Amino acid sequence: MLTAGVGIPLLILLVGWGPPWVFVGFFVVLNVEALREYFAMAFPGSVREQLWGIIFGLSLSLVLLFSRVSKGELGLSLLFVLFFSIYLFLAGKLQERLKRLAWTLLGAVYLGYLLPHWILLFRMPHGRAWVFFVLLVIMMGDTAAYVTGTYFGKRKLAPEISPGKTVEGTLGYVAGSVVGGCLGASFLVTELGAIEVVALSGILSILGQIGDLFESLIKRVFAVKDSGTVLPGHGGLLDRLDSLIFPAVFATTYLKVFHP
Repeated sequence: MLTAGVGIPLLILLVGWGPPWVFVGFFVVLNVEALREYFAMAFPGSVREQLWGIIFGLSLSLVLLFSRVSKGELGLSLLFVLFFSIYLFLAGKLQERLKRLAWTLLGAVYLGYLLPHWILLFRMPHGRAWVFFVLLVIMMGDTAAYVTGTYFGKRKLAPEISPGKTVEGTLGYVAGSVVGGCLGASFLVTELGAIEVVALSGILSILGQIGDLFESLIKRVFAVKDSGTVLPGHGGLLDRLDSLIFPAVFATTYLKVFHP
């Protein structure tokens, strides 16, 4: 609660009134830390592998954020060729090299390419309002899931991946997200109709939970409880960002298609 009490007001100030360059800079720094946490889990004994992964992921972020679409696609293609070539000549057995490349690609795309969609969302028309809207939907859903799961949770949702998740908590998440979406739409994105708000909030809530489970799957494979220790009581940054990544990608795409 102390961490949230400090972090949430700062986040509100950043999104609502921070200069765009500050918002971009903040997320780039956040992106680097999330990449560092991931590659520390993936390659705990190899600083070189961690650095290569961070560089690859950050390169994907910068190409996505600072290039036009056509040039961005060209830059991404060249980046993949470059890093495929590098791993071709690294030391180690062939299968081990390929496995390391696979983990590097996962982390680079998951965090280096998908996470910066928050910046793309922020840059869109009425982007500040949309960032607030998505955050409200996910945070209210997450809070509702915690309450309903704690007091009413009985049936396990995915015990092998996340033993604490329950079906009841999932339903609470969706309900809380819809309430948050309806509340947010009343003063943030007033152009949306009631049915659209409910449907969009429901989809975002499901994607938020899938994102949470996806990061839990990664941690189970790497046999760690938290991705890091930077946030007291919460673990690492990645532990707090997991449910926000997929909704940001969907919201950005949704706006481009239906509200250009």
